Amino acid sequence: MIFRSVGDDRPYPEHELRTPADWASLPPQQVRLADLITTKRTLDLEALLAEDSTFYGDLFPHVVRYDGALYLEDGLHRAVRSALHHRTVMHARVLDLDSSGPT
Repeated sequence: MIFRSVGDDRPYPEHELRTPADWASLPPQQVRLADLITTKRTLDLEALLAEDSTFYGDLFPHVVRYDGALYLEDGLHRAVRSALHHRTVMHARVLDLDSSGPT
C-alpha cells in the first residue's frame, strides 16, 4: 500500500491557505507516503505524466495535519510519481491544524 488510506474529501475545517503564495510561508519537510491519506480518489493521468506539472504551481505537495492524521490536499500526482520511483518519503508543505500554528 502506497498511502495510509485513500479518501475522497477533506474532513478537516477550512483553513486560510488558498494560493501557492499562501503555502510558501511553510517550509518543506519530509513526510512518509505511508502516513498520508489522500483527499482525492482519482488521479489525472495527464498531470502525472506532464514534464512541467509544477510549472504553474508549488514544487511541493500540500499536506494538512488534522486530528493526528496527515491529509494530502494537493499534489497527488507528485506523491504517486515519488512512489513510482520507489521513494518512501517526499518533501511537502505541512499545515498543522492540530496545534496553535503551522509547522
